[in-house]
Amino acid sequence: MQFLTKWIVGSFFIVFLGGCNPQSNTKTVTSDVIDSSLCQFQQGACKLNVNGIDIMLMINPVFTPSEKPLSIDLHFSVPVTDVKMRIEGRDMFMGVIPVNLTAEKNSNPNHYKGSAIYGSCSSNYMVWRALVNYSIDGKPQSTWFDFLADNK
Repeated sequence: MQFLTKWIVGSFFIVFLGGCNPQSNTKTVTSDVIDSSLCQFQQGACKLNVNGIDIMLMINPVFTPSEKPLSIDLHFSVPVTDVKMRIEGRDMFMGVIPVNLTAEKNSNPNHYKGSAIYGSCSSNYMVWRALVNYSIDGKPQSTWFDFLADNK
């Protein structure tokens, strides 16, 4: 019995203390890493091609600050109808922010403008998703754009 107790205690230390090696392969996350899947408005409009249709989103200020008014420009390469947009947290629920878009009929009928304000997140890494719904020839379509808040 005493041998079994020593074996269990010894096994415990080997298994659970083995992970305390200071040279363990831990991954360090830095804020300098740029996620190429996210829109980089500092470089220009974010562009998608969905079923042969080019869709571009631009948000100003380009670093997309939290708790500040954002100016939103949405452009389609073809005429669309029933355009709706909302912004939601991609990885966590932060509410649903509707974006009231209006068509720029005088300058370009495929260009929509709107504005929004979203809240801040304590994690210092908040990815937002702009969900865009629209219709082409009466057929509903949708896509999304992901971007980082407070992207300085």
